[in-house]
Order: sequence, then C-alpha cells, then structure tokens
Amino acid sequence: MLKFAPLIFAIAYAFAMYHFSVWRTRQMLDRQSHPLRDPELLALTARLAEAQGIATLTVHVFDVPQVNGLAASDGRIFLTEGFVQKYRDGAVSAEEMASVIAHELGHVALGHTRRRMVDVTGANALFVVLATLLSRFVPLIGALVANALATALMARLSRKAEFEADAYASALLIKAGIGTAPQTSLFAKLAAFTGQQAEPPAWLRSHPSTADRVAAIAANAARWQGAKGGDG
Repeated sequence: MLKFAPLIFAIAYAFAMYHFSVWRTRQMLDRQSHPLRDPELLALTARLAEAQGIATLTVHVFDVPQVNGLAASDGRIFLTEGFVQKYRDGAVSAEEMASVIAHELGHVALGHTRRRMVDVTGANALFVVLATLLSRFVPLIGALVANALATALMARLSRKAEFEADAYASALLIKAGIGTAPQTSLFAKLAAFTGQQAEPPAWLRSHPSTADRVAAIAANAARWQGAKGGDG
C-alpha cells in the first residue's frame, strides 16, 4: 500500500486544488460581475435561449480588461468587460458576441467544466507515475519529461473540448438563425485583441489553430445544412 502513497497523494492533492481554484474563482466572479444589459445583445441572447429550449439565459459581465468569454463551474456564462468594450467600440459585432456566448454554452452543455476535474486529476496521476519510472533511468530529466508529457495530454484534451464547444455553438447559431459567419469572422480578430504573437508548438496549445477551427466549423455547417436540405 505504501508504494502507492505518492500516487494517492497526487490524486488527492489535484482534486483538492481543483476545488479550491473553483471556489476562489466563483468568489471573484461574484464580487466583480454584473448582468449583461445591452439591449441588442440581450435580444440575441434571447434567440439563443429559445433555440436551446430554455426560458431565459442570463449572461454576466466580468469586470476585467482582458478579452475573453468563460463558463463557470456552476453553469454561468461570462463575457469580460474588455470584450464588451470591443463591441461598444464597434470592433466586434453583436452577432460575433453571440457566437462567444454560444461557445461558452457549449462548454456548459457538454459538461466540460466537470470533465476538467477528471482531466486535471488524471494528468497529475500520469505525472507522478511517469516521473517515478523515468527518474530511475534518467534521474536528472525524468521529472521534466513527465511534466512535458502530462502538459501535452492536458493541452490535447483542451483542444478537443474547444472543437466540441465550437461544434455545439455552430449548431445553436444555425438554429437561432444567426449562422456561423460571425463565429468564423471573430477568429480573425482574436489574435490582435489578445496580443498573441507566435503560437506555441502545436502539441502544447490549449486551443486549436484558427485555421483548423474555421475549417471544422465550415465542414460542420455544410454537413448539417446539407442534411437539412436532403430531409426536405
């Protein structure tokens, strides 16, 4: 039993730290957010809610200057104040903002926030096992190799979740009569908004490349719209 103690501790530690992070994030969001009030965005949000089959959909504004959208662990959807300001300045359209909301709804509907707890715990366990094994043969770099592999695993799982949320958003936007054009046009702007320069190696990216995301959205939209036409 003692030989498994490091693994058990690593899993318990990852589990505890994940929940602490969730709690801390929730407290911060509660203190620094307010409901979205823009009439045009609220009208599009209502269309997304109708397409999703729910009565109401409340979107919150997180008062930070970064440009981002996020889905909290309790299912709430947030746009950052920095993102909303881009919309007020005319740099982003209302429909493009709706595509962000739809993407975050995808994360909630597909259970990505809950799945992340499992992913983090699993990656931490993988790191402990690999670090223990590799350190027997390459003591100086075994832990570094194990960390790189665990990080690559987390990045791959994150990219998969982003593709899934994109697909959900595409379907929801089509159903709401908004379409996928705003979804893809926004990608061309995001790198400039976030100040992103060179991308990290593909295996370390937490998000798929813009080209891959646009291609996947186009393929999904063509397939779904073609199937709809065939049914008619």
